[in-house]
Amino acid sequence: MAFAITQTCCNDASCVSVCPVNCIHPAPGEPDFGSTDMLYIDPGTCIDCGACVDACPVDAIFPVAALTGPLQVYAGINAEYFAGRDVIAEAATPNLHPWGPPAFERTIPGNPAPLEVAVVGTGPAGMYAVQDLLLRTNARITLIDRLSVAGGLVRFGVAPDHPATKKIGEAFARFHSHPRLRLRLGVEVGRDVTTADLTARYDAVVYAVGASSARTLGIPGEDLPGSLAATTVVAWYNGHPDVAGDAVDLSAERVVLVGNGNVAVDVARILTADPDALVGTSIAPAALTRLRESKVREVVLLARRGPEDAAYTRAELIALLTRDDVDVVVDSEDPRTVQTIAEAAPADKAALLRGVAQEAVDWSAPPAAGRRRIVLRFHSAPFEALGDTRVRGLRVSGADGMVEIAADQVVRSVGYHGTPVPGLPFDELTGTIPNADGRVAGRPGEYVVGWIKRGPTGGIGTNKADAAETVDAIIADAAEGRLPKRNRRSVTALVSRLRSRV
Repeated sequence: MAFAITQTCCNDASCVSVCPVNCIHPAPGEPDFGSTDMLYIDPGTCIDCGACVDACPVDAIFPVAALTGPLQVYAGINAEYFAGRDVIAEAATPNLHPWGPPAFERTIPGNPAPLEVAVVGTGPAGMYAVQDLLLRTNARITLIDRLSVAGGLVRFGVAPDHPATKKIGEAFARFHSHPRLRLRLGVEVGRDVTTADLTARYDAVVYAVGASSARTLGIPGEDLPGSLAATTVVAWYNGHPDVAGDAVDLSAERVVLVGNGNVAVDVARILTADPDALVGTSIAPAALTRLRESKVREVVLLARRGPEDAAYTRAELIALLTRDDVDVVVDSEDPRTVQTIAEAAPADKAALLRGVAQEAVDWSAPPAAGRRRIVLRFHSAPFEALGDTRVRGLRVSGADGMVEIAADQVVRSVGYHGTPVPGLPFDELTGTIPNADGRVAGRPGEYVVGWIKRGPTGGIGTNKADAAETVDAIIADAAEGRLPKRNRRSVTALVSRLRSRV
């Protein structure tokens, strides 16, 4: 009986390293690694040992025979990945590791004294860097976050109805009490401490501050009340301290979500969810209260391109289509949409929409009475948010010209963008801190990981390899004497000063 990887896969490849028969792909170093929606287990090679289950940080791996309900489809999804691929022959080779004497040496050649490292940010990128530094070096780490709660994107970016994905936060949290780590929460770089303070006192400083702002649409009316960013909605239902409990108005019957990535799907799913189904999750109490009073009956996912280019993953679409409390409809106005769905190959995301109801929606009318629903509208770009004192509609492109969608709420979900760190260089176009392999340009001893390093691409697991690259750079710089000389005596004083911020 083989195992299968399912929807909540984080792609960090922890399972790959423990598999004794090399049956999990794409693996680190393979061309597809980091570009697929998830990892896959070859059912023809899996020996049912269960090692991957124990290693998975998000409970995404199950025996095929135990898959029930919406998860049953993942048996076929895992098998489809290996159909006709050469990797099958490679997978038959046991993943044997050479034996050798145990090695516990963590000092860096030429640097016997422990490095003093500051890591700014407690999200996945920062914590993968912390994990790598603690396991590979004898560094002492000061972990800093501007919020009073650790977790970053795992705590405040993952939807509350995805508890398995949030479980990776538990794996990260175990490092908070490591004897070589000091956790300082409520400390903001630029307010409580400067980049100069950190670089003067630490051998290396790693910035893992993410990409916290939202991209704009650049259309007229975008700043009207009733128009907001998906980042605000996500922060609201996750109880982010920067967002008030009444930040999202749910008095609109129709909400238009511009974008169709996983974040847009998350927002659509939460706005149309049965509030009772969210009880017991990590949803913010204030958000749950407002959802009980919500008048939202329809959420429109507006996509500029066709269903073949949708940004959401197959896993998230499958989860959406298998809900039994919400109807999903495809707007059939554009014949390209209908044709693409009809002709899609079985493995294409568009093929998953083949059994979904299609409807020519009357956008001038309010949503029909009855069950809540999500409408997928493709080949439609936004041009103007309509209204005088607040949003009353959205003008979008259609198959035969412009179409006005009557809606009292517009949410843009078109990507994240980094924000500058005072004292560090910043590229406004890419929203990143300029760097080479994690080394901040022109700033010896300063490094970046995660979205502030590479831009807002990749999921949680992508940060593991990203952090390893940056830690490689730190180790190499330390070994080769490229780290600036620091005032080591002042580290203790700074840490003591920051303690008052906890």
